[in-house]
Amino acid sequence: MPKAKTRRAAAKRFKVTGTGKIKRGHSRTSHLLEWKTSSTKRRLGKTAIVSPSDTNIVRKMIPGI
Repeated sequence: MPKAKTRRAAAKRFKVTGTGKIKRGHSRTSHLLEWKTSSTKRRLGKTAIVSPSDTNIVRKMIPGI
């Protein structure tokens, strides 16, 4: 059986925490920022955890994690 290939776009967007959860960034942070409140921009700048229902999909895209 051939080696499983990593989806490079997914590998650049997701990281694994020490406990095995998958981190992701937020969307809507690149433009139109002058109309967003400061609290919204602070919240969007932090990382989030991928939901449990999507975790298996991400793990299939990145076989090494």
